[in-house]
Amino acid sequence: MNKLYTIGYEGANVDQLIETLVNLNVKLLADVRELPLSRKKGLSKNALNEKLNEAGIEYRHYKKLGDPKPGRDAAKSGDFVTFERIFYEHMSKPGTREALSDLLKVASTKLTCMMCFERCATHCHRSIIADEAIEAGFEVFNLIADRPEKYLLNDFSIPRHNPRESLTAAE
Repeated sequence: MNKLYTIGYEGANVDQLIETLVNLNVKLLADVRELPLSRKKGLSKNALNEKLNEAGIEYRHYKKLGDPKPGRDAAKSGDFVTFERIFYEHMSKPGTREALSDLLKVASTKLTCMMCFERCATHCHRSIIADEAIEAGFEVFNLIADRPEKYLLNDFSIPRHNPRESLTAAE
C-alpha cells in the first residue's frame, strides 16, 4: 500500500518543515495551496522550491487542488459547513479531478507529502483530498511541521489520517 503524508506549516519555519520531510525520507512535496504565498520567510513557492531542491526534495504546486477563496473565507470565519460544501463542489470539477489524479499517480511512485498552511487537518481542505487518496488505496498520515525530531525513522508510530479527529491525534 502506498503512503501519503499531509502537513501544514502553521507554527513552523521552513527549516523545521524541511527537516520533518527529510526525517521521513519524503521525495516530493505537493503544495496544495491555491496561492503558494506566505508571510513566513522561505515558505512562498519559489523560495520553498529552492530550499527543497537543496535538500533533495522535489516540489510541485497543485493550484487546482487549492481551496478557492470563498472556501478559505468560510473556514476563516468558522463556517466549516460552507467551507466543506464549497470544497466538495470544487473537487467535482474536471480540472480538479485531473490534478488529483496526477498527484496520486506521482505519489504512487515517490514518497509524497501534501502541504498547505493549517497545522491541524481537521478543518482543512487537505483532509478532503486525503479522504480521496484513502479511497484510491493510499495509507494517509498527518504530520506536525514544528516537531521534526518526532519523525526520526525509528519506533515512533505516526497516527493515520482521520479527518474528524483533532490535532491531538497527530501529536
